[in-house]
Amino acid sequence: QVQLVESGGDSVQAGGSLRLSCAASGYTFNNKLMAWFRQAPGKEREGVAAIRTNGRTWSRDYVDSVKGRFTIAVDNAKRTIDLQMNSLKPEDTAIYYCAASSPDWFGRSWSKAGTYSYWGQGTQVTVSS
Repeated sequence: QVQLVESGGDSVQAGGSLRLSCAASGYTFNNKLMAWFRQAPGKEREGVAAIRTNGRTWSRDYVDSVKGRFTIAVDNAKRTIDLQMNSLKPEDTAIYYCAASSPDWFGRSWSKAGTYSYWGQGTQVTVSS
């Protein structure tokens, strides 16, 4: 049984940093797509960053609004999917969700929620100005 559990959400001031972590159990990373999404009040869930590996190389995607500020990574030893967030802005305020795909994700968009089979419960990030 796959389980994703997020941690690391907090309240910070603009310009600050946070590191979100998603502990994955019952799940292997190879040939899968893993991502972080976020949802602000009154808005649709948005893909923030995604990462995948074919066993040899890692590839990453980011939404334009976080490029250069956020970094997604996988820690194989800890079995976590991490999101390092720097230079945070008030518009980054949202609930952040970890997502992971099934093996049949190929050909689907990384930024679409329907691509993913497994979701965490979310962690709140609040950035004040």
